[in-house]
Amino acid sequence: MATDKTKQEKELTVEERLKALYDLQTILSEIDRIKTIRGELPLEVQDLEDEIAGLGTRIQNYKDEIAQLNAGIRDQHKAIDEAAALIDKYTAQQDNVRNNREFDFLSKEIEYQHLNIELAEKKINDFSRQIEQKHADVEVADNHLADREHILAEKKGELNEIVSETKQDEEKLREQAKKLEVKIEPRLLAAFKRIRKNARNGLGIVYIQRNACGGCFNRIPPQRQMEIKMHKKVIVCEYCGRIMIDPELAGVAPEVHATLK
Repeated sequence: MATDKTKQEKELTVEERLKALYDLQTILSEIDRIKTIRGELPLEVQDLEDEIAGLGTRIQNYKDEIAQLNAGIRDQHKAIDEAAALIDKYTAQQDNVRNNREFDFLSKEIEYQHLNIELAEKKINDFSRQIEQKHADVEVADNHLADREHILAEKKGELNEIVSETKQDEEKLREQAKKLEVKIEPRLLAAFKRIRKNARNGLGIVYIQRNACGGCFNRIPPQRQMEIKMHKKVIVCEYCGRIMIDPELAGVAPEVHATLK
């Protein structure tokens, strides 16, 4: 089987290889057209999915911060209870002091605990304001998330519809492309794919149009045009590097000058 395939490749003329290469280009250009129909939708869907994931992380971070602030409020309430207990304790001890010095000491401790209560209440108020702001942030992010999810659903619906409409055609074209590729010399095929990848319009092989390259539109000398028409060797444009083929072999009437699309 491998021997027969190698023999078939050797038997193909340059003309046949060029024709197969041009047919391959025609198929690949049609696949490119299908991708163009899809437009930027795949990228838009990916961007929306990334944005939604980011919003989800942001909302969770807000909720974690709210939980930490609530824990802080609980700690401050506990501190207030402890300070109040100490105030009651020191107040009771003032009834049993032996001198003014002990009374003054207990008074300062009571005053200190009152300050602790005031500080704790200040922190509670501060934490409460932060929680209120975080809840507002969550609400804004939730609304934005719902909006993004709605748009994502629409974009996915559009993309799925386009894909379902074009998938069968694209699969058939890809199968045809695979069958043509085996007819083309590996090195020539690799060169074609490299040229096509670097070409702005995805054209790796072009025909002569108005005595010029159909890719970059630079003028081709008459002698060079004659060599291209002879199909004796693979010739590339000296300006853009695309493989050249004459219109007749490409199946294009001489008077048609539109580029392959």
